[in-house]
Amino acid sequence: MRIRDFQPADLPALSEIDQECFPPGISYSREELAAFIAHRSARTWVAEDHGSIVGFVVASREPVRVGHIITIDVLEGSRRQGTGTGLMKAAEDWARQAGLQIIYLETAEDNLAAHSFYEARGYRKVDKVERYYNNGQAAWVMVKHLK
Repeated sequence: MRIRDFQPADLPALSEIDQECFPPGISYSREELAAFIAHRSARTWVAEDHGSIVGFVVASREPVRVGHIITIDVLEGSRRQGTGTGLMKAAEDWARQAGLQIIYLETAEDNLAAHSFYEARGYRKVDKVERYYNNGQAAWVMVKHLK
């Protein structure tokens, strides 16, 4: 598995992965995903395994030295193999190099596997946002202090 920078030709595959990883109301439309990726403060990394895209992460820089993980998506068959860890490391390393002090993300209230994954990486739940997603589901905001 290798982590590389996003290329515009990756967008269709990333959109399909997002639709597969998240249910309607949580997944992004292709247009939404493209807008996040194209934002001037965003960076996107892609995970490939044997030449196939198996995951990606989109992160952005916000004011006051804050980073935001917009989404991290890993195909079911590539989970628990270091793909998510590699993607998060790329985003967190970028944030540290940019001088950011904290990085945060939102995750669905019922996504317990994600909660455990992020907590193992040093993220802590700081706020529950009711009706965060379009489908009405709540989300946890999780924060990590970067060193």
